Amino acid sequence: MRDSGWRFWPLALAVLVLDALSKWAANLWLEFGRPLAVLPHFNLTLNYNTGAAFSFLADAGGWQRWVFIGLALAMVAGMLWWLRRLPPRLGCETAGLWLIVGGALGNLVERLLWGRVTDFFDFYIGSWHYATFNVADVAITLGAACLLWQEFVLNRKRSDENG
Repeated sequence: MRDSGWRFWPLALAVLVLDALSKWAANLWLEFGRPLAVLPHFNLTLNYNTGAAFSFLADAGGWQRWVFIGLALAMVAGMLWWLRRLPPRLGCETAGLWLIVGGALGNLVERLLWGRVTDFFDFYIGSWHYATFNVADVAITLGAACLLWQEFVLNRKRSDENG
């Protein structure tokens, strides 16, 4: 494991801990559905999501919880397998995978325990609000951006240099 991308597992642990602490704080200090203004166009607003991104399937009756749990477990297993095949250096690909694993585990734990995910970051313009989200969602998005950067910029640059 030390000779693979697995050696950077503390990155996922950091995401998991930061996500759990931020969700704990949101549940402790915020009132459900009541915005707390932080900056122009940014509130902290406690919401719960029983669905996936953008509340997809949120009102599907409960079966979606188990589907999302299964998908998260399969995704994490696939990424851990992928990480075993990577060299033991912290590059964009390795960091991206660990960010996604940490975020997926953060949301998975809540879904297992409570059947929902706590969201609280609320960006808006006028009366239009983007879907609320959390630290795990930010990590997943940053991880996906790292993987896209690796594939479409870094790998392309390397192939151009080699040939």
